[in-house]
Amino acid sequence: MSKETTGYCVKCKAKREMDNPKEIAMKGKGGVKRRAMTGICPKCGTKMFRILGKKA
Repeated sequence: MSKETTGYCVKCKAKREMDNPKEIAMKGKGGVKRRAMTGICPKCGTKMFRILGKKA
């Protein structure tokens, strides 16, 4: 399991590997772009989300 593609499903209340993960950029404080991963829970189909750190 890759750490970046693992997220928390609020509906299942469990950490799972995301299906179809995509890296997105979201708006942050002060106009700064924040990295995030979004995907779908393989068990229930709910949208999952994980905020990532800065690129090293």
